Amino acid sequence: MSKSLGLPKPLSRASGDRVDWNLLRTFHAIAQELSISRAAARLNLSQPAVSQALKRLEEQLGTALIERKGPRFQLTAAGIEAQRLANDVKSHFLQLDAALEATSEQVVGNVRLLSINGVSCEAYDRALARLHRECPGLALEITVLPNDEILSALEQRSQPFGLAISRADYPWLAQQRMTREHYRFYCGPEHPLFGQPGITVDRLAQEPVISFTSDLLGGTLNSLAEFRHRHGWNGPVIGCSANSQEVLRLVLAGFGIGCLPHPVYEQAQHLLWPLPPEEVGTVDISLMWNKEQRLTRVEARFLQALQEACQQAQG
Repeated sequence: MSKSLGLPKPLSRASGDRVDWNLLRTFHAIAQELSISRAAARLNLSQPAVSQALKRLEEQLGTALIERKGPRFQLTAAGIEAQRLANDVKSHFLQLDAALEATSEQVVGNVRLLSINGVSCEAYDRALARLHRECPGLALEITVLPNDEILSALEQRSQPFGLAISRADYPWLAQQRMTREHYRFYCGPEHPLFGQPGITVDRLAQEPVISFTSDLLGGTLNSLAEFRHRHGWNGPVIGCSANSQEVLRLVLAGFGIGCLPHPVYEQAQHLLWPLPPEEVGTVDISLMWNKEQRLTRVEARFLQALQEACQQAQG
């Protein structure tokens, strides 16, 4: 490693050979999450184990990889470079898995999928059922994350697939639309407008709102923000979450009105009162992957099954 990373002295080749790649993998999760606790949850490890792994890796490399600032921390220059190298190493291991799998006749292995929460899609469900019947050796690991974190992981090629909202066409991104969600505003039984007929759009202009964290102009739920801006809704945002179930929780608690996708309304329709207009906006949910990622045989089979199910559903 170069002196520009702030190392006390360059590592010899023998020192580099002694770096434990399991420690580097743990650091990769820490660097992505910027949190020991979230990295521990992601890796199914205890927080002390993750902290100890970080300490051992720093000892092996001879430099600090993170700089603590109270309860938060940021990557040092060496940490940023180590994260880049960890991404490369992980990508090479995935390529090795794909090369080795090519010698096998069976479709066996793990598929990792990052997903936003609350996706409702019959084509997706049918594809999973078919995959399980035809490829019983396929194991699926689904991790729920915010939309932006999914796109970041796909860009870095640290995960093969994401099921998320995408409004932009990135040059590295391939996507297959899975379903379209329709959004509408609702209030819960604790809200004074619950059960009232004849409510107009103008009547809601100053109502407190529960929003999604991505419900911003230019965000992934841009259409919801555009609606409020277009109709002059200036009510305060009194709560927000990236998770639709938590937005629902705040709406039911009476914090304010909230815009929810139709599948969430179907789950709790007896507790929600629809507000005008009938449709605020639509959002496409897509299966996404990095065009430059080399897929294993089992990952390619997973992609094929979902694409075929979507093509049949969309006719």
